[in-house]
Amino acid sequence: MTMTGNTAATTTRNTTTVLWITRIVSAIVLLAVGGIHLYLVFVGVGGLLGVLFVLNAIAGLVLALGMLFLRGRLLSITAVLSLLFVIATLLALILALTVGFFGIRETWDFTLVPETVVIESIGVVVLLIATVIVVRTPQTA
Repeated sequence: MTMTGNTAATTTRNTTTVLWITRIVSAIVLLAVGGIHLYLVFVGVGGLLGVLFVLNAIAGLVLALGMLFLRGRLLSITAVLSLLFVIATLLALILALTVGFFGIRETWDFTLVPETVVIESIGVVVLLIATVIVVRTPQTA
């Protein structure tokens, strides 16, 4: 004799726990990505790049809040946008390190470049997992 009700409740509880852990870790990654860019503005990155870095920091904060507080379809949209945001941020850095981006050539020895590549690469993996979990998890209103 099986207790289907308890199994269903346990599965729902486990799914909810995994979803929340994923959302929290995603928010931390987004805050880290945005925080790095804001820090770079405070240590002297200016001009067009400084403006782009401030916008990056704002986007990271908004997306992190969305990962924590939105539900349903809006959460799914936020997860996808967060993944695309981190991919775009990493791609922009890779372009700046290789062929240049907006006329800017970056070097590996500039402030936080190696750390940023590592954090954003981890962020792509974390947000890919989060996006899959969020999109595949049945949402309640």
